[in-house]
Amino acid sequence: CDVSDEWTRIARDFWRRARIDEKIDLRLGPALDTMASLLAAGAAGSFDFVFIDADKESYEAYYEHAIELLRPGGLVALDNALRGGRVASPDEADPSVETIRRLNSRIRDDERVSMSLVPIGDGLMLARKR
Repeated sequence: CDVSDEWTRIARDFWRRARIDEKIDLRLGPALDTMASLLAAGAAGSFDFVFIDADKESYEAYYEHAIELLRPGGLVALDNALRGGRVASPDEADPSVETIRRLNSRIRDDERVSMSLVPIGDGLMLARKR
């Protein structure tokens, strides 16, 4: 899901060119609302992949919804997992950094998933649902 008509128009064009547009179900609207409505409609356990790159303060809620939506073996990818390396600094008090630091630890300890933190770009957390 996304909230930008402009960005989704660009994405749809690339998906069409790659001939994968029929495999992607894009929803326009706030992600938490969309994910909650998908769960209410019975979509739990039916997703193969969820990519999260949104407001960092809501990452924990996005993660929980994603885990519910994923089938066993499905993958959730969370962008910006390193926040420019700031998650490693215990003195960093920015709320978005604290949220990501807390979520990284939570995912590391979450027995529902196996995870890998990939130090590419701004960091990519990958969690595969068991």
